[in-house]
Amino acid sequence: MIRADDLAHCRAAIRTGSLSFHAASRLLPARVRDPALALYAFCRLADDEVDEGHDKARAVLTLRDRLDLAYLGRPRNAPEDRAFAAIVAEYDMPRALPEALLEGLAWDAAGRRYRTMSELHAYAARVASAVGAMMCVLMRVRDRGALARACDLGVAMQLTNIARDVGEDARAGRIYLPLSWLEAAGLSPAAFLADPAATPAVRVMVRRLLSEARRLYVRADAGIPALPPDARMGIYAARHIYCGIGAAIRRNGCDTISHRARTGRARKLALIALSAGRTGSSLVLPRSPVIYARPLPEVAHLVDAAARTEPRADWGEGRTGALLSVLADLKARDSGGGTTYLT
Repeated sequence: MIRADDLAHCRAAIRTGSLSFHAASRLLPARVRDPALALYAFCRLADDEVDEGHDKARAVLTLRDRLDLAYLGRPRNAPEDRAFAAIVAEYDMPRALPEALLEGLAWDAAGRRYRTMSELHAYAARVASAVGAMMCVLMRVRDRGALARACDLGVAMQLTNIARDVGEDARAGRIYLPLSWLEAAGLSPAAFLADPAATPAVRVMVRRLLSEARRLYVRADAGIPALPPDARMGIYAARHIYCGIGAAIRRNGCDTISHRARTGRARKLALIALSAGRTGSSLVLPRSPVIYARPLPEVAHLVDAAARTEPRADWGEGRTGALLSVLADLKARDSGGGTTYLT
């Protein structure tokens, strides 16, 4: 399905670019691990080009063109693109899922900020839950309950990332803390970005993010038993490693401006052992009713898209009105407009 040299390139990119995902992916069966590495390499490359590039608008527009080519079966001549196009063809990957990721990256390029936790959920749905839903597709899982809980896990992981990177983002001129929280603490975004500090109020905000993430990690647990048995350990490992980042943040007093929380090799191994224990239990437990909980409103469109089982005939027309709008804004800016921050 995926050329051996392309897969080797993707594997090397993940080994150096995402240690947590690489560690968890080694626990997946090869039939899931290989396409997952290719998928994550494509998504990671796209994210890095937007996050670290000098021309963010152009990076998003280029990604739009790359997706078009992949879905037409004529990928750009690059390992990540060829591998992603092979995944699209083999798994009938609903275009709405990578399009959601594209929309989230477009929001980043536009400097969008978020007023409420619901708006932050909507962002996390696009940049993280979309990847979780695509992982389910790679496992041939289209069950709505499992998809909803995979999306919970994606949001939880992204909230953990945001909590961990408050200082790093602020120093780069980015802010993901809900603006309403800043206002309630008497902070303006401009003042915070000019002098980011781990004040008691900011630490409370970080703790609130982690509390919401923990709630969603618990909900996500109900979906993992619905995955193929040989894939569960890898997903448990990813869940526990990211949750471990949250624990490290709490040990630092929720100061993620002076410190960047990490989980060392020994801690990762302990978390992987915990995952093995959860996977290897011989007890056959009844299905948790939590799996039937409604998806977060902000991820419902992803569940709807991934739950489709019939072949998609509209691959060439996947863009939603919302995505077209933000792409048009970026195209206008790429043609000479200035930078604005969308709130």
